[in-house]
Amino acid sequence: MNQRTTREHRPLRFIVFSLVVFITLFSLIPHSFAARLKPKRFVTENGITLLVLEQPSLPIISVQVLIRAGSILDPPKTGGLASMTASLLEEGTQNRSATEISDAIDFIGADFSSSASKDYTALRLRVLKKDVNTGFDLLSDIIRHPQFDAKEFERTRKQVMGWIRAEKDQPGAIARRQFQDIVFQGHPYGHAVDGDENSVPLIQRDDLVAFHKKYYRPNNTIIAVVGDVTESAAKKLIQKYFGLWKQQTVAFPKTPAPSPMNQKQIRRIEKNLTQATVILGHLGIDRANPDYYAALVMNYILGGGGFSSRLMTDIRDERGLVYSIYSRFVANNQPGDFNVSFQTKSSNTKEAIKGILQMIKEIRKNPVTKVELSDAKAYLSGSFPRRMDTTKKVASLLTSMEFYALGLDYFDDYTKKINRVSQADVLRVAKKYLNPEHYALVVVGKQNEISIDD
Repeated sequence: MNQRTTREHRPLRFIVFSLVVFITLFSLIPHSFAARLKPKRFVTENGITLLVLEQPSLPIISVQVLIRAGSILDPPKTGGLASMTASLLEEGTQNRSATEISDAIDFIGADFSSSASKDYTALRLRVLKKDVNTGFDLLSDIIRHPQFDAKEFERTRKQVMGWIRAEKDQPGAIARRQFQDIVFQGHPYGHAVDGDENSVPLIQRDDLVAFHKKYYRPNNTIIAVVGDVTESAAKKLIQKYFGLWKQQTVAFPKTPAPSPMNQKQIRRIEKNLTQATVILGHLGIDRANPDYYAALVMNYILGGGGFSSRLMTDIRDERGLVYSIYSRFVANNQPGDFNVSFQTKSSNTKEAIKGILQMIKEIRKNPVTKVELSDAKAYLSGSFPRRMDTTKKVASLLTSMEFYALGLDYFDDYTKKINRVSQADVLRVAKKYLNPEHYALVVVGKQNEISIDD
């Protein structure tokens, strides 16, 4: 998921404070911590979905706002619109200039950022309890009343074009863009969140205004408030700063789910490099898929488990072909992709690809061992609390839980569902969701030194 943050504010005093908070919280997290998290859910009169989790141990409050306004909603010719809209939110409002917003955030030592992803736009605020009203005042103003100043728009568009051009020197970025273009076959997920050299110049300021007016609505918004705040106080803050935000019907374009590939497709990208950068994969699963947890365990064993994974053991340790290699499922609101990525010496590319396909075929053919299964489940369930060791992470997780309809019991359900995965489940999902015959293969490097099977 490619996300660019706008102007992220991290004053020194807040960084020092946050470090102390992190160390304190991490040392206090018991193994059963996740099961004790009991968020409350409310829906306001104007349609905002509010999630509140009180954690009063430290005087800090984290807020995440999720708006269903991701790049999947970008018009075909103006890819990057959602991202640019998110980038310009804090660059001036009807009430404050960009400088005034920046100064106000710095003055209270807050931490603020905003970015768009494929499915949604997220805004994140972390503030000390004593400054929560100022923080919410700024947050509300930024979301509801952006000015989309013409000068700031042109500056941001030039900046985005600079990022896009810079990616031409980054083999990993080149490979990702090409890979997604093949896998998603014209679906919006195949377009880069930031847009490209053709789409970004076509975006006009009026496009941002219209996009914001259409999708930035309270009934299209999820807000999570976590930290030293009571349910009553959180409700009052939302009512005070977002209560007058008017809802309206939000009409989403119909976007059919992406289709699986029906053949192998190879794309070679010439680049004068000493190594080849490679991505291999195909369409994967969506987050609501009931096989998500079994796929997570299976992928951990295959290539998601770092040095303990089969790909790392075989391709790196035994064959010495790569320094690192990873596989992953990107599960979005609609099916994302499954991919294996690595870099290797140009002359080793063919052998590495062959080894990956062998590993995929093996995990589809024979059950994983009991030790592999046990280790995978132990890691995935045991590391889960680390995704919640700060209020900021918890707020982010809460909005994701609501967006993907995971339920308020997710903190407890996650570990239970991971631990229910069996050897038969792993074999079944490997056969169902891995395809060693029909896949996309992108190879970036010096092509006259790279030999691969067509």
